[in-house]
Amino acid sequence: MKAKKVPLRMCTGCGEMFDKRTLVRVVKSPEGEVSLDLTGKKSGRGAYVCRNPECLKKARKKKAFERAFSMQISDEVYNAMEEEMTNAKG
Repeated sequence: MKAKKVPLRMCTGCGEMFDKRTLVRVVKSPEGEVSLDLTGKKSGRGAYVCRNPECLKKARKKKAFERAFSMQISDEVYNAMEEEMTNAKG
């Protein structure tokens, strides 16, 4: 009996591979809206980041999400994602 493959995704912040379920998905909706997808069910293009606000800051600094989604992302969106991630931890 072969073990089921665990889907791995790379954190856009630290660049390490993790089990997809341990990461937070950042999604760009078909309307072009970028947001955290804590459920993993939103439709659109996804990129993943650790549940660590530091990795979100690193990804922001590297403009990793801008590259992943081929668009500019405003500071308000990043600030909202950081706040949401910090609140989701507690």
